[in-house]
Amino acid sequence: MKDYILNEDRFFDPDTSVRKIARELYNEIKNLPIISPHGHVDPKIFVTNEPFPDPSELFLIPDHYIFRMLYSQGIPLESLGIPDKEGSRKVVDSKKIWQLFADNYFLFAGTPSGVWLDYEFSVVFGIKEKLNSTNASIIHDEIKEKLNSPEFLPRALFDRFNIEVLSTTDAATDSLLEHRQIKESGWNARIIPCFRPDALTNLSDPNWKLHLKNLGSLTGSEITSYKGYLTAIEKRREYFKKHGAVSTDHGVLSPYTRKMHITEAEKLFQKALNGDITVDDTNLFTANMLMEMSRMSTEDGLVMQIHPGSFRNHNQVIYDKFGLDKGCDIPMRTEFTQNLQVLLNEYGNDPRLTIIVFTLDETNYSRELAPLAGHYPSMKLGPAWWFHDSIEGMARFRHQVTETAGFYNTVGFNDDTRAFVSIPARHDVARRVDSNYLAGQVAKHIISLEDARMISYQLTYGLVKKAYKL
Repeated sequence: MKDYILNEDRFFDPDTSVRKIARELYNEIKNLPIISPHGHVDPKIFVTNEPFPDPSELFLIPDHYIFRMLYSQGIPLESLGIPDKEGSRKVVDSKKIWQLFADNYFLFAGTPSGVWLDYEFSVVFGIKEKLNSTNASIIHDEIKEKLNSPEFLPRALFDRFNIEVLSTTDAATDSLLEHRQIKESGWNARIIPCFRPDALTNLSDPNWKLHLKNLGSLTGSEITSYKGYLTAIEKRREYFKKHGAVSTDHGVLSPYTRKMHITEAEKLFQKALNGDITVDDTNLFTANMLMEMSRMSTEDGLVMQIHPGSFRNHNQVIYDKFGLDKGCDIPMRTEFTQNLQVLLNEYGNDPRLTIIVFTLDETNYSRELAPLAGHYPSMKLGPAWWFHDSIEGMARFRHQVTETAGFYNTVGFNDDTRAFVSIPARHDVARRVDSNYLAGQVAKHIISLEDARMISYQLTYGLVKKAYKL
């Protein structure tokens, strides 16, 4: 079979004048260090530094981008080795799972997952053929052999990928034991936590009281009042900062914000303790806690990330059987101008605060988000996220926000990944798409080539370091 080699000009414009400039810009920034300020890689892999178990465990099982596509074609998650909520699995044979994956690899043509996987196979693992039913077993064994070599241990890959900073996402009640162990090991890598308090601020979480109890244990207090609750959260934020955290993350359904009076908040908090809350109570409390988190960020300097607009666990059957993060989350229409007005009027002009806002509602880029970020000093636009973390999605993002917000009210790129080896693939896509966009601006004489060079560096490296205070 003919060798499968990625085209050096992939994702660049077919117009030769644009492509030439894009290639020049990309070559200047392609080897810059990777800053990964938001993701979900398990830090434990860097503590143990053991070989990844097998190709199926590495590529498929942790990546809901992949198995959601397979499931959409009627392939049961059980047959892919996806563990249920109790952690048990019906299929554990890696080769059997891999064969099923290879038989259906054609499904990923034209998708971000297909682009990332092609890069991982070709560039990271040096596979010379495109995966298919016939070569599945051979490629499985080739990857497995490499995974058992020193060059493919997690720490070695981290260094090889040229990752300067990697941020994980951690529950507010996480012990951060792995982060301490990494630091104490003497390995010179910057892997930092991110403070995510959703389980404590979402009153509809069925385990909210248990999370609250854990918070009290970690902070040495019995939390019986709203004021005590806020104090405990502030202590945990400080704990995260001491372990290197630079940011918080808030996965809310809506960016609705409202500031409650302390007595009103106390009354609602007591209702929650008594298990007597409504949906409106839950929404109001979350809106108030976004305000409180903004206040805390002005005081402790943690950058605030808001990820709204995902209807999580839409498929109740899959959620009941397999739990969270199984590819069942669907984007929703999201309003920002009215929902964020209270927060931005209270804190959006404060130079101590940085709020990075993401969206799954692309129609909002030019209508609301770019004008908001183009005015409020504290607000920046997060990159195209999740379902829009793609070639066309990134291009649409640049086209829709640049004229109003400019380049410097955005924050570069983050990969938001659970699949560790996809990190260089995702960043390579972003660097190519941005290079191509800038090349088009140069070809149209909107910006100069000199400006494009400076901007490409900022989009790849400078803006993310500045926004996340790295």
